[in-house]
Amino acid sequence: MNQSVSAAHPSSWAKVLAPYARPHLGRSILDLATSVVPYIGLSALMYLALDVSYLLVLAIAIPAAGFMVRTFILFHDCTHGSFLPWRRANHWLGMALGLLVFAPFQGWRHNHAVHHATAGDLDRRGVGDVPTKTVAEYYAMSGGGRRAYRITRHPLVMFGIGPTISMVILPRIFSRSDRTRIKRSVVATNVALAVMIGGLCWLMGWQAYLLVQVPTLLIAGATGVWLFYVQHQFEDVYWESSDQWSYADAALKGSSYLKLPKVLQFFTGNIGLHHVHHLSARIPNYNLQRAHDDNPVFHGVPTLTLWDGLRAMRLKLWDEDRQRLVSFAEARQDARPRPEAAAVMPPASA
Repeated sequence: MNQSVSAAHPSSWAKVLAPYARPHLGRSILDLATSVVPYIGLSALMYLALDVSYLLVLAIAIPAAGFMVRTFILFHDCTHGSFLPWRRANHWLGMALGLLVFAPFQGWRHNHAVHHATAGDLDRRGVGDVPTKTVAEYYAMSGGGRRAYRITRHPLVMFGIGPTISMVILPRIFSRSDRTRIKRSVVATNVALAVMIGGLCWLMGWQAYLLVQVPTLLIAGATGVWLFYVQHQFEDVYWESSDQWSYADAALKGSSYLKLPKVLQFFTGNIGLHHVHHLSARIPNYNLQRAHDDNPVFHGVPTLTLWDGLRAMRLKLWDEDRQRLVSFAEARQDARPRPEAAAVMPPASA
């Protein structure tokens, strides 16, 4: 890494990155035109294609899902107040985009802010992140607990059932301890979604709505969960206890630079430049690449290719001794008694 930032005061980095954290209205409008418009247009085309072939519908669902992911990135930027120059405009646009991606604005913004404040902190895991156990915690669990954890971390569950739970079910629920504005946001979003989906089902029939929406949602959801996973779940990722944790190190060592082919970088709204985003969440998606290219401090961050990101799905546990993520097989191998250690053990009768 070309320069150390772990000891730098946050205000110094805010100053360095301030030029990139200025939203440009024209660029934001272009983002909307290349995200929301094609997503809605392709969804309508899928409905028309139902009379032709459902295989054609499924084929169109792939780019439609890509534009849904891109729309979610705009929603994400609005929750950070980084997409438009005006705070209230970000708020209202974020709520509208939230309906397209099934997310309540206030609740998602709160949980995501907690994620930014705690990413890489071993003592503050659990909000807005992928649940991850340490090796010691895993082996301290009961047999049933370990099986349950293995099931939740299985790729078919994480990227198959997981998106439905994380995008459709959990956002519809709030806890009693949530702030009033979060509860209101969840209720208002649920009511608005009921009206919107009810109207679409009335116009096109509930079967047609599901045939169009479900494949798009599943593909986009699986992609989104995978993106979120690889951004903080790679072999040499940064994890530290609270007393050793650093915001800058969590951003530059605990957030990956997922270097995707340009077409995939477009559909994912540059979110692969996650290290830049975590150091300064006020930078809109369309300025992330420029911020990375212009500042040498970003050039030594953990970089993953698409293949690296796919391989990272095997990592399940944090090994505190080796300071890296490991697979279940690696953790199990380390837990076995070593032959050389057994050889020096005194006999039981000694």
